[in-house]
Amino acid sequence: MDLFLQDVSGEGVYSFTAGGYILFIILMVAALLTVSYFVNREGKGAMSIRQLTTSALCIALAFILSNVKLFKAPMGGSVTVFSMFFITYIGYMYGPRVSLAAAFAYGLLQMIVDPYIVSVPQLICDYVLAFTALGLAGFFHNSKYGMYKGYVLGVLGRYFFSVFSGVVFFADYAPEGMSPVVYSLLYNGAYLSIEAALTLVVLMVPVVRAGLNRLKHEATDYSVRKEATL
Repeated sequence: MDLFLQDVSGEGVYSFTAGGYILFIILMVAALLTVSYFVNREGKGAMSIRQLTTSALCIALAFILSNVKLFKAPMGGSVTVFSMFFITYIGYMYGPRVSLAAAFAYGLLQMIVDPYIVSVPQLICDYVLAFTALGLAGFFHNSKYGMYKGYVLGVLGRYFFSVFSGVVFFADYAPEGMSPVVYSLLYNGAYLSIEAALTLVVLMVPVVRAGLNRLKHEATDYSVRKEATL
């Protein structure tokens, strides 16, 4: 592990070495090529220039907003400003093929910028699986109230993997006498549910909802789009 990760704290918290960043880049390129193969298989579901540029813009917004901390939740964890929404919004516009690929890329971005690493399986769970789960929102892109349902599904997907990680990799953080399962449920549920609730309240404002639906129409390829209304 010393070749790719180094213990920077002496307490089992790791960071990437130069070899780790090189391996990460190789794996990222391989993974993106794999994703591209399945997305573009036989020309079906190919990502257009419009989809690529719009998804890139949403990923950039999500990343910027993930660094804007409103406050700390009661049990810990920061409540950010709509950082999860812009990833799920990709799914609302373009469906699961594009949203899962975009969410996967977003997870890789979060992983490489400021990772908290105690083991490779934890790294995969907290960054690859948890953030990619936000892409599940795409399965509701043609559904009535799809923007809301997709957002909730994406957040629940991230919550599932975050709770799993807390139970498996961070059980020692649970207070004495409290089950690691209960602690992980409460810890992750606190900050994710607060952000989700605040986001849903804003999305229900008529002018916001209308604006986001208009953006979806403008950003969607009309030749392949099936309209979905809220």
